[in-house]
Amino acid sequence: MSTVTPAPTAKGQGRAAGPRSKAPTLRHERTFKAQGARYLAGVDEVGRGALAGPVSVGIAVVDLHTQKPLSGVRDSKLLSPAERERLEPLVRRWSVASAVGHASAHEIDALGIIAALRLAGTRAWLEILASGVSPDVVLLDGSHNWLSPAAQLSLFDEPVLDSGCSAPVHTKVKADMQCLSVAAASVIAKVERDQQMRGLHAEYPEFGWDVNKGYATSIHRDALRAAGPTPYHRVSWNLLGGDLAPGIEL
Repeated sequence: MSTVTPAPTAKGQGRAAGPRSKAPTLRHERTFKAQGARYLAGVDEVGRGALAGPVSVGIAVVDLHTQKPLSGVRDSKLLSPAERERLEPLVRRWSVASAVGHASAHEIDALGIIAALRLAGTRAWLEILASGVSPDVVLLDGSHNWLSPAAQLSLFDEPVLDSGCSAPVHTKVKADMQCLSVAAASVIAKVERDQQMRGLHAEYPEFGWDVNKGYATSIHRDALRAAGPTPYHRVSWNLLGGDLAPGIEL
């Protein structure tokens, strides 16, 4: 499942970005112009460490020839929910194209988290291509390229075409903090995943997903002990263990 919003042809509980939070820029993205790239896809994931709900991958494509900065955007973890909601439509309009792909808890259990990230990213990537935009290069947050390596397609619940991400992928640690395209991708992914978790909260209100978004808070784990896992939990994970700190990425 994924969504995409091409830009018009015409013109959780996060931490508020304080005065010391340096705004991400397009400086690093523009270094790829020398390699002949025009369209760069910034990519980031959200929900990787949650106990319940999907893992989601956002893509925001920028035009390295013409793109202007968008003020106010930060890594989604540095923004309050209200700030993210305000920025999300601005990011959608600012981007040449944008998409969010998801992999469900069931798919995470079946594939493992890395393959599920690739599945979610592939879904978003194919939606970008379907919108008529073909990025020349990808900038991915982190140090590991989980997006482009060939997956064992027989493991997927549904086929993933070979026309997944074929563009060169460059990783950068803290790209979500420093690179505007990646920060923008984190915002749209976070907003869309949070909306899904609020919808799931209506089915299972005892888990507090409207607030914790599936992460390992004490309320969430207390409900797990009392009621057991739901179909939206990653049952292959150590759901009641203490290895995940509460409050991450809320």
